[in-house]
Amino acid sequence: MKKLLFAILMLLGVTVSAQEETSSQTKKGKFVIEVNTGARTIGDTGGYIRSNDYGTFWSLGFEGGYFTIDNLAVKLGLGYYGSKIVDALEYKLGAEYYIKGIVPIGIDFTGVSYFSEAYPNSNSNWVGVQGGYAYFLNESVSIKPMIRYNIGIEKYQRDIFQGLIGFAIYL
Repeated sequence: MKKLLFAILMLLGVTVSAQEETSSQTKKGKFVIEVNTGARTIGDTGGYIRSNDYGTFWSLGFEGGYFTIDNLAVKLGLGYYGSKIVDALEYKLGAEYYIKGIVPIGIDFTGVSYFSEAYPNSNSNWVGVQGGYAYFLNESVSIKPMIRYNIGIEKYQRDIFQGLIGFAIYL
């Protein structure tokens, strides 16, 4: 719980201290659609594939958001994780704030619902915090390298650090 409180306070501190500057991509009323690639599936509603001695593991999904005010998007993500022994639905609900229109920081609730014989009626939940940089290729497309920290909510869960690269379209 201390880690969660610390992460929230850090995000709020950075947000409050940032100077307000809005780019046209992150103005109120705009939409964002994003796909991420990452090194783990937890909290990742994008693309992922890995093979080892136990088989091939993959996920596919996306995130979408709506800018409720300049630079602040409310986001929802959905994904599917599959392998030979386990299948799961991944979901994410949160917010992302763009400092100066190019430095996205976010906080979200992330969950995984497993639906297989290996993990019957099993769910895992995290609170995720992330930060990165939006490199705009043009008015509608950005590449977003990010770091993410997932804080396990249940006792048995461990915290997980991720590196992600996002590809976003702004409408």
